[in-house]
Amino acid sequence: MRVLGIGNYCDLAAIYLRLSAEGHEVKVFIDAPLCQNILNGMIAKTDDWRSELQWVKSAGSEGIILFENVSCGGLQDELRKDGFNVIGGSAFGDRLEIDRAYAQSLLAELGLSTAETRHFSQRQDGLRFLRERPRRYVLKFNSPDLAHRNFAGGLADGRDISALLQNLPDTPADEAGFVLMDFIDGVEMGVGAYFDGEKFLRPACLDWEHKRFFPGDLGELTGEMGTVATFENSTLFFEKTLARIEPLLRRHGHCGYVNLNTIVNEQGIWPLEFTCRFGYPGFAILSPLQRTSWAELFEAMVRRDRDHLEVDDGFSVGVVLTVPPFPYSRRQAEEPIGMPILFDGALSRRDQEHLHYCEVALDNGQLVTAGAYGWTMVATGCGRTIQSARRDAYRLIERVHIPNMRYRRDIGEQLIAAHYAKVKALGLLGDEIKLHRHPPSPAVATLHATRS
Repeated sequence: MRVLGIGNYCDLAAIYLRLSAEGHEVKVFIDAPLCQNILNGMIAKTDDWRSELQWVKSAGSEGIILFENVSCGGLQDELRKDGFNVIGGSAFGDRLEIDRAYAQSLLAELGLSTAETRHFSQRQDGLRFLRERPRRYVLKFNSPDLAHRNFAGGLADGRDISALLQNLPDTPADEAGFVLMDFIDGVEMGVGAYFDGEKFLRPACLDWEHKRFFPGDLGELTGEMGTVATFENSTLFFEKTLARIEPLLRRHGHCGYVNLNTIVNEQGIWPLEFTCRFGYPGFAILSPLQRTSWAELFEAMVRRDRDHLEVDDGFSVGVVLTVPPFPYSRRQAEEPIGMPILFDGALSRRDQEHLHYCEVALDNGQLVTAGAYGWTMVATGCGRTIQSARRDAYRLIERVHIPNMRYRRDIGEQLIAAHYAKVKALGLLGDEIKLHRHPPSPAVATLHATRS
């Protein structure tokens, strides 16, 4: 297979490395200047992705273009019209993800419960609305570059949202506007699946994200600090939510991963937002549960010749390992890069497969930190239960040593203590049909048995 990866920050580094290790040809284009040192010495890169289109096309059906980011869906649609195999997103997917008010209205038309959402293009209009209708809100900006500004208010009269809006600096991205969404209390969970341009590949996954920087869900919103994911018991929730948008994705030719984040409570399922691309670190956390390799999956998505992927039962727990300046960038806080990444003892093949590199490079044979954000890698663990998967992930993390490494030590704890039982009690976990699932491999099952 011949793969051309295109992105701003090289978020899918782990996929590129896995494909290359399996013998596939890979070239990567990284647009952001501060990220262009990522994967130095590890993968072939290009400064001009358009100059590589003939390289892709000459591979015929084996040539694939993989887009990482939202906001370039129209370009992907054009490349598909030109005969290229493109996986990533679409113009329609971009709108679902970026235009939050539009996505909410569409979901309401499909029969889902939605929180009241209002779009504002001017900050003063939003402040006036908050004065006239005081209550608890969630503030979300219609720009992927401003996701770090999103904020869930804690005060019943909305004064904290108002204060934040008043004090935020202006940026060019503000032109995209923002939404104020009524706050919905409950358990946050997502559902995702791969869409091949015609249909979703089954089974879907369920996930529980941890977005705050500090344990206990305190501190800044980050891209992600860790996630619990499973393919188990997902059919019922998928059919109630994501499956309903399948005809629209087909009509618009979307090809890629689609995730819908929701809040669930006694009143129902409340969709929050779409991710219509490969989410990071979501793809890495699903990877250990997928028996279908990335190459096989991508081939199936462009050929549209299968309706399923093979997966393991059980759970995967992923923990993001970061270094300064995360959760900010080196544009905002200068921090050294090129710090050594060391491991305590030799890593087994399984250990290596459970470390998913992102902002790393090779320097004279030494693995080092790279990039703009300090989002170094993800460590994953798998098990029949969330508890055993957690132990597996944190066992591996103990062997990773990077100067000033930070990570959350509580990934999955709240899910174990209460949230998973709440979702189950709501009757939202169920599989009407079993689709190509397998128990964990014997080696993994043995490992978990010895640790129980």
